Amino acid sequence: MTRLVRTVLPALSAALLLLPRAALAHPGHGEAAGLAHGFLHPLGGADHVLAMVAVGLLAALRGGRALWALPAAFLALMAAGAGLGMAGIALPFAETGISLSIVAFGLAAGFGLGLPVAVLAALVGAFAVFHGDAHGAEMPESASGLVYGLGFLAGTALLHAAGLGLGLIAVRASRTRSAPVLGGTVAASGLAILALGL
Repeated sequence: MTRLVRTVLPALSAALLLLPRAALAHPGHGEAAGLAHGFLHPLGGADHVLAMVAVGLLAALRGGRALWALPAAFLALMAAGAGLGMAGIALPFAETGISLSIVAFGLAAGFGLGLPVAVLAALVGAFAVFHGDAHGAEMPESASGLVYGLGFLAGTALLHAAGLGLGLIAVRASRTRSAPVLGGTVAASGLAILALGL
């Protein structure tokens, strides 16, 4: 196993979990407007960062069509969820759904790589709606929905790319040994964030 998998990833996960609770990127945590704020919104909370990096990680570990299908499913359904949030439609248990997405993506990366790509895309897409709803609800009335939306889609794509890079490094090291460690670390981080939210 590479040094990255053994030391850097657990240290990064611990650092993200130690972020102040206010750093979670959910509705009610400050004003967001324009392209820059849309771009920074997914980067501003440990919950969104972990989930979106985990999508890229899962895609890289699964390989093949998953490399584009999983990020595309997340982006498309996150945009749909953002439409709900912008329209003032709050999804029930959205915060819980966001935290559970981290757990689900981690478990899938660690132990579900044999699932069909369509099933993984459906899993990723279903949870993406919760993330999108949180992004959309954060947009103030004075902002352009299109510009703000393009910003958070770009920020999300950047996080997916980071996960893809991490996953490709893990595949080179040895997918069978590193996938359970990486996936388990992500899932444990999601459980910790879920516990902090209760």
